[in-house]
Amino acid sequence: MEPQPLNQRVKKMPGIKRQPVLLSGEGIVKVESLHPDSDLPLVINALADGVHLSNWVENNREFIEAQLLKHGAILFRRFKVNSADGFKQVVKAMCGDMMEYRERSSPRSQVSEKIYTSTDYPEDQSIFPHNEHSYSRTFPLKLFFCCLTPAQEGGYTPLADTRKIFARLSRQITDRFIEKKWMLVRNYGAGFGLPWQTVFQSDDRSIVEQYCRQVGIECEWKENNGLRTRQVRSAVIRHPRTGQLTWFNHATFFHVSTLEPMMRDALLAEFKEEDLPTNSYYGDGSPIEPSVLDELRAAYLEELSTFSWEAGSVVLLDNVLTSHARTPYSGPRKILFAMAEPISRTDF
Repeated sequence: MEPQPLNQRVKKMPGIKRQPVLLSGEGIVKVESLHPDSDLPLVINALADGVHLSNWVENNREFIEAQLLKHGAILFRRFKVNSADGFKQVVKAMCGDMMEYRERSSPRSQVSEKIYTSTDYPEDQSIFPHNEHSYSRTFPLKLFFCCLTPAQEGGYTPLADTRKIFARLSRQITDRFIEKKWMLVRNYGAGFGLPWQTVFQSDDRSIVEQYCRQVGIECEWKENNGLRTRQVRSAVIRHPRTGQLTWFNHATFFHVSTLEPMMRDALLAEFKEEDLPTNSYYGDGSPIEPSVLDELRAAYLEELSTFSWEAGSVVLLDNVLTSHARTPYSGPRKILFAMAEPISRTDF
């Protein structure tokens, strides 16, 4: 069964109908649902010009935190955040410091300190739903996106509730992943994907080896300065604040069968399975059955909820509660990205 293209799935979604929820006492913002049948995302609209999102966030953090834990994502509209500096002020108002993009898995351009572009994949490619850095021992609890330039067509950032994804899956599948966990295998140095020097932000082998030991990654140096890594992580975790069970992994995202057919066939023609740039397995190294991968992909796609980007809008995600994706697009598109609130798997 071929995975259904992400852009086709989004086109089948029902029309957006906004449902008012709350009007602030001072009439500064309006809080509403974006979809009549989904809590994702909650929308907070500025009702007047000149409302600075960073100031509003700083004065309403407790409210934002409560809504984020309930909905998983908040879309801030009409606050007119139109620069990297303005975006950075919003992130700092909510979280303080930001995280560097380490242990990288996708190409991003750095815009300013700890502010990056969203993934720099070709515009005709979709990006399957995933939770940022679910393969890492330490991952961000909060993600921020800011739209400076919306695409002329497409370029959506579909979201999915990982609590609902977990509930959709059969007990047999979730029990198996809870018991076995999942394994990510990466191979560097064959001309596909990011080089290990970029991923680990160092060209010193000893520094890479030390980092891998610290975070539970097995590394193996190959000929021609190549590198293979293996890391085993939990596929299901409890939210560190609410204790809710969530489907939190890249097992489907990194599996070769999830790639679009042309890319998948090209890689399989070039590499043995063990030498693929990325691939995923059960935590004991055994293959994940095609029927299981089909069910996993279907669960993600059935939960997708999307919205249209507007220039100046900002999205805040709880990275454990909400996965994110990207549809193909045309025309210039610039979305900024930042991560905050590092959470270690040893912390909860």
